[in-house]
Amino acid sequence: QEGLKQCLAELRQQLAWVERLDVTLGPVPDPVSQSASASDAVDPENDFQREMSFYRQAQAAVLEALPRLRKLQVPTRRPDDYFAEMAKSDQQMQKIRQKLKSKQEAMERSEKAKQLRAMRKYGKKVQVEILQRRQKEKKNMLNAVKKYQKGLSDKLDFLDEEQTASQGNKKGSASQRTKKGPNAKRRYKNQKFGFGGKKKGSKWNTKESFNDVSSFQSKVAHNKGPGKGGRGGKGGKKALNKRPGKRARQKMKNRAR
Repeated sequence: QEGLKQCLAELRQQLAWVERLDVTLGPVPDPVSQSASASDAVDPENDFQREMSFYRQAQAAVLEALPRLRKLQVPTRRPDDYFAEMAKSDQQMQKIRQKLKSKQEAMERSEKAKQLRAMRKYGKKVQVEILQRRQKEKKNMLNAVKKYQKGLSDKLDFLDEEQTASQGNKKGSASQRTKKGPNAKRRYKNQKFGFGGKKKGSKWNTKESFNDVSSFQSKVAHNKGPGKGGRGGKGGKKALNKRPGKRARQKMKNRAR
């Protein structure tokens, strides 16, 4: 202890306070208890109490030193045009800036890829739902057609449903682009000069004529009606006993000779 005091006396310099700026004080009173807590009252294992003790001690030093500095006319505020050189060089700061930029770009790419995966997953889910719905509608349509062909049903409601669904899907696109029927000028010319229309291919099958099965008769199509080879009809085995052709009769005459 005596040696420490001797070393302290050698290191101590008898300078003015403005050259030393040392302040040794206790902490300010605690605003909660309105009393200054002693050093033994602070639990060193408690981080909050320890940091608050340091903070209140520094606060007491500022409250003591700041008026003394103002009294000595020592400026305590940094001027607006104060320029302090950075501790790191420009090259080091450039490396740090490039690293931060590359890290930000990597995060943006990762976020964009995550969004694309989510959109792709959602699109695939929607596509699967649409395909399943179409397969279900197709299956119901085929079952209705089979029932109609076998004569188990005489309703054609499934055709109306299909046409309504197709018209509903195209309503937002085709119906907005095209008008229903010709305009007034075209109707006047058709009335005055007649409607020439399309000559070539006029008897070709169209989508409307292909979908129109109103004249379809299941009994006639499956040889169940009268005159189509049944037991009571004109066809069948009796229809096979008819007069042979001219060439067959000629051959029969030649054989008879």
